[in-house]
Amino acid sequence: MNRSPVSRPALPAVPPWLAHAFRAQREPVPWNAVCRGALAAGPALLAGMLLGRTALGVLAAIGAMLAGINDRPGGRRTSVRRLGVPASAGAAGLLVGTYAGQGLTAVPLTLVLTALGLVAGGVSAVGPVASAAGTQLLVAAAVGAGMPAADPGWQRALAFLAGAGWLLVLRLALPTPGSLAGDFRFDGERAAVAGVYDAIAALVEAAGGAHATARRAALTAALDHAQDALAGPRLRGHAASAAERRLHARFAAALPLAEAATALCWAGEPVPARAARGPRRLAAAVRADTGPGPLPAPHLPRTGLRAREAAPVLPALRALDDALLRAAEAFDRGEGAHRGLLGRRRSPRRALRAAFGAGGREYGLRVALCFGAGAAIAQALHHARWYGSHAHWYWLPATAVFLVKPDLGPLASRVLCRAAGTVLGALVFAGLAALLPRPAGLVALVAVCGALIPVATRHFAALTAVVTVLVLALIMAGGEPQASAGRIGETLLACALVLVVGHLPMPGERGGGVRDRLAAAGGAAHAYLLHVLGPPGHGHAAGSGDRAEGRVLPERWTWGGAGSEDRAERWALRREAYRTLAEARTAISHAAAELPSLARHTEGTDAVAEALERLVDTTTACAVHLDDTGRLTPRHLRRLREALGELERLERRGVRIPLPVAA
Repeated sequence: MNRSPVSRPALPAVPPWLAHAFRAQREPVPWNAVCRGALAAGPALLAGMLLGRTALGVLAAIGAMLAGINDRPGGRRTSVRRLGVPASAGAAGLLVGTYAGQGLTAVPLTLVLTALGLVAGGVSAVGPVASAAGTQLLVAAAVGAGMPAADPGWQRALAFLAGAGWLLVLRLALPTPGSLAGDFRFDGERAAVAGVYDAIAALVEAAGGAHATARRAALTAALDHAQDALAGPRLRGHAASAAERRLHARFAAALPLAEAATALCWAGEPVPARAARGPRRLAAAVRADTGPGPLPAPHLPRTGLRAREAAPVLPALRALDDALLRAAEAFDRGEGAHRGLLGRRRSPRRALRAAFGAGGREYGLRVALCFGAGAAIAQALHHARWYGSHAHWYWLPATAVFLVKPDLGPLASRVLCRAAGTVLGALVFAGLAALLPRPAGLVALVAVCGALIPVATRHFAALTAVVTVLVLALIMAGGEPQASAGRIGETLLACALVLVVGHLPMPGERGGGVRDRLAAAGGAAHAYLLHVLGPPGHGHAAGSGDRAEGRVLPERWTWGGAGSEDRAERWALRREAYRTLAEARTAISHAAAELPSLARHTEGTDAVAEALERLVDTTTACAVHLDDTGRLTPRHLRRLREALGELERLERRGVRIPLPVAA
């Protein structure tokens, strides 16, 4: 007798807000950052102890710890801004917090900290460096006000700066292990530029396959990273050394290759396997700081009307060949890149618009409420003797600052990870504190935790656990009793506070940060499309018009060609379009993983990002095809109409962002 198989009930899907808490980044261990971390916070604390100024040594170690959290891969010059700006903001916050804590009573102090949270929250919407600066400003202000000391405020601020500055000195002076080819000062920039060529090769290999879209996103990330690595601050307005000029030229040579690879991805047809060999050889040449050697021969004939009117993949392959030849020349000459290709198109007006826009206002209000309420509750607990005999109440408001930051992940995920990491870290430290000798064991523990921070940044819970152990060790080194149980209680209070404030209604529309980023992406796509198809003197329509969803596009499009300056401008616009799209995608992904009551406010924004992405991809394919043939095919025009029509349908459904229009 045959028995039918018993059907088992399907397991319920894990909700996005819970699944996000278990995700971790997968990256190689940054051994250079691990070495810097081991040499930063621990030695800073030891120096304070040896000088008889342990309290200042603790603050120097805190400055080194916070700088270590921001110590990410990239160029040395970029690290000056990435580490220095937040450290300066932290020193200012420590100064303000110290003097406010000494001279104000509880209510005025709470109001001052709330106002500081409003300003720091709005500024954090400008960008990653501004966000890190806002975080350090508030954390250091909480430490200054909630950790009283006999030292004057200016000495405490200088000690904080000294700790962060020591890590920055290590970042600038120590070579990266295993990356001593050429001038080691530019090993981070070399690795970033080589990563671009590897990403181009991976995209060419994936053309026509299922992974093409993911590889195109990876190429955008690699270009963003290299652009940031090369665009650090400098005393002169141009690259001063031959090694740096060579890297700039090699980055600029990668932009037309990236454009051609994107056009191949858009065409959706497989390409010969040897097409990726050229970018791979260029990547190896960048890493070794040598010439590329012989590159693959061209793939297609350069003439013939039938070849030029064939499928879009043929012009894209010819563009790839041309870009490889130009790259070989650039590698030989080593000339500097166009300055506009290395920096983002940001202006003070744009920064102010981000800080005072819908996203900045919403974030500023939430930060102010969380930080101010955290400070008020902490002071009330202090007066109620919650903290025992000591007068340190900074943990709760400082924890609230980290929890309220949307760039660290969705709210529910942050709360879960922070609670779990704090409990784990407190329990680990309680066990170690009973075994380690003092003070030598505490200094060693701080050094070990400093070395673990670069690895722990892959997951918020792991980072929280490491930072908890480090801070508790610093507290005990400063003469305070073991306080693991109290820190767990304060962390849980901060988690509850941020959950409540995160769900409170605010003036204006929810999801302002996501909509601001979509608006920036829409404006960048608009500018890129108009530059490729619409500027006077660049292109002109021929033939009768064809209306698609209210947007007018010609049946045929002819173009006289582009000069070098025009292409440099086009590549810069393309970079900004893809970069703003990547930022919008990240914000949308975080918003979608919120609790349902919050995620519903940004429903449908992923469809807008996808439509904008298709439009920018199609615009890139149009630019490559116009360079090769001087006209667009019906397929290009149809895809443009489809993308514009989809954006217009979304606009009619209530999505209010600046949508691109055809010229």
